[in-house]
Amino acid sequence: MNFARQRLLPIYPHPDPEILLQEVPSELEKQIGVLRRQVTATYRDAHKQVQGLVDRWIGVEHTVESRVKAVISPEESLTPSILYIGVSTLTGSILTRSRSLPLRLIFPPLLFALSSAHLLPKTTSNLSSYLGSLEDTYAPAIAQKHDVAIAHSVMAWGRIKEAAQDARKSLEGSVLGGVGKVQEVTGLKVGEVWKLGEEKQAQVVETAKAVEETAKAAGDKVQAQVVEAVKVVEKKFEEAGPDVETNVEKKAEVKRLV
Repeated sequence: MNFARQRLLPIYPHPDPEILLQEVPSELEKQIGVLRRQVTATYRDAHKQVQGLVDRWIGVEHTVESRVKAVISPEESLTPSILYIGVSTLTGSILTRSRSLPLRLIFPPLLFALSSAHLLPKTTSNLSSYLGSLEDTYAPAIAQKHDVAIAHSVMAWGRIKEAAQDARKSLEGSVLGGVGKVQEVTGLKVGEVWKLGEEKQAQVVETAKAVEETAKAAGDKVQAQVVEAVKVVEKKFEEAGPDVETNVEKKAEVKRLV
């Protein structure tokens, strides 16, 4: 009896058992994954380095651009001036091609500096100030020697100017002394004539200006008088003659004569 009960089938079917599938990669797939991750990391590092170099280069470009804009004066045109500076430098090289070596080395840069200072004064001043700041920052010893050389050059130039002024004064004194000696020997009033000539020259200039102003005033006065006379004549003709055409002809004749 109990055995029969155990063999009876259930009324409801049993649920299906759950089947779990677990993916197990092979050794080849593991190696490919590792290689792929290494290549991706290498690519990312290389991309970061390249991007860093690009950013640094862009920063350098912006720095150079801002520095060039600060050096070049907007008030000066570079198009013809640079050509003239190059021509002057090349001319210095041509002129000194058969000279000594020091002259060939010094003369073209000297012409370059002079022509640039003459044609582009503000740009040259900005460039020299920038180079001076670089020299002070990276080569202070050379900058100090450079400043000493500039100071000596300024002192030498001042001495040359003083010597020129002294020579001019001595020349004027010599001329005046010579004039005095000539006056003593010949008895002629050369000094007075000299001074008189300078005074006469100044008087002539003043007289010419006065004559020009007087002539201008006289011309304006005469013109005003002529205009007044024409108006008076026109008024007389209008009062005297009833014929309009005759008056018009007379007016034209009077204007032509005046």
